[in-house]
Amino acid sequence: MELKLPSAQQLERVYYRDLKSAFPPSELKPLENIQAMCRDNCYRPWCLFDGGELVGECFLWTGHPGWALLDYLCVSQDRRNSGLGALMIKKLLRAEPEGMVILGESEAPIHAPDPALAERRLGFYARNQARTAGYDTDIFGVHYKTLYWSAAEVPDQALIDEHRFIYQSRFSSEKYARFVRIPRDPNAGPVPLEPWIEN
Repeated sequence: MELKLPSAQQLERVYYRDLKSAFPPSELKPLENIQAMCRDNCYRPWCLFDGGELVGECFLWTGHPGWALLDYLCVSQDRRNSGLGALMIKKLLRAEPEGMVILGESEAPIHAPDPALAERRLGFYARNQARTAGYDTDIFGVHYKTLYWSAAEVPDQALIDEHRFIYQSRFSSEKYARFVRIPRDPNAGPVPLEPWIEN
């Protein structure tokens, strides 16, 4: 199996076939935003190919050099529970430059619609080399645990600074202030639960 960047047509196909069915509107960017980010060279929509068949996706949103956010990890519905998610993470870590720190966000079980599923996701990431940061986030009304992949531990403040930069690089200050809290403040009011909005 090979991890590589898709053609424009392949990206559109997997967006509607896989991501649209796997992620709720509050977690899924519109396709036109993903396409614009690819054109701006701040997004790498890695896809896993089994021969000619596209079987999974691990999209990476890049920030400063050496930093990125694992934006989506998804396996095609007919290939789930076959180890492809773990394989994609392994291949992604090899495909990206040595020393890259990759942030991740996984729904916090305490506020998830399906707490058991959220716990299983966190367990999956832990089994696949993800470290857990010491802060959570609120993004478009979803409470996330923060994960990261790095050869060594990274101080939380460095993670927070780079995590913020990734979102601030695409959002206006007004949208960022309304929809993004990095880190999450448990004493603040709720962040609106709305579909992903870039501008």
